[in-house]
Amino acid sequence: MNTLLNEGVELAKQIDGTIAEQIEKVDIAIFPPFTHINAIKKSTQLLSIGGQDCSTQNSGAYTGEVSPLMLKDLGATMVILGHSERRQYHGESHEVLKHKTDRAIENGLKVIFCVGETLEQRESGEQYTVVERQITDSLQHLSNEVVKEFITIAYEPVWAIGTGKTASPEQAQEVHRHIRELLAQLFTEEVAEHVRILYGGSMKPDNAAELLSQKDIDGGLIGGAALKPVDFLSIINKA
Repeated sequence: MNTLLNEGVELAKQIDGTIAEQIEKVDIAIFPPFTHINAIKKSTQLLSIGGQDCSTQNSGAYTGEVSPLMLKDLGATMVILGHSERRQYHGESHEVLKHKTDRAIENGLKVIFCVGETLEQRESGEQYTVVERQITDSLQHLSNEVVKEFITIAYEPVWAIGTGKTASPEQAQEVHRHIRELLAQLFTEEVAEHVRILYGGSMKPDNAAELLSQKDIDGGLIGGAALKPVDFLSIINKA
């Protein structure tokens, strides 16, 4: 929930105007507030655009909600679901996220599906169990073909975001590898190799290269660093 409309448009234009070479080597998308999507879509050429969340419904008496159909109408091609802040502050359950995922896919939106454990869960050794449950309960019902086409997983260890604590590249890789192994169990080896698994635990210019060099880390879900064009572009260049 950052930037007013003009600020958000200007930020997107600064990024869009600098990525012509990189866009052929990496996929770059931004997820602005709902209020900015239409204006950013009209003012940028290269960036893919997504929503930060969507409703479980396409339309109806759901005051304050934004449907996946509305996102698509604005020009969004993807949506973030299950972000730790949505789970923590809005009580989003595995069942709710299952329905949100279904609605998004029905409307042709690719899903960045977020998973991750809290500090308490990490310290008690529950990180693998937590991530397994989040993926299994919300995504297991999908077909192999749908997962390959529409699903990206983003691992965001909640304990490493804004706490001063950091996950080492090795710690991040361990969970990414576990996620890939789980995808192979739930779906197929082919699906597991195809699905991108992003890291979302405070990736910054000074740690991006080492994180992205890990075997099972396929990209980043960037938070605060994406609000600074220099930092975001640095991460893109390292990718």
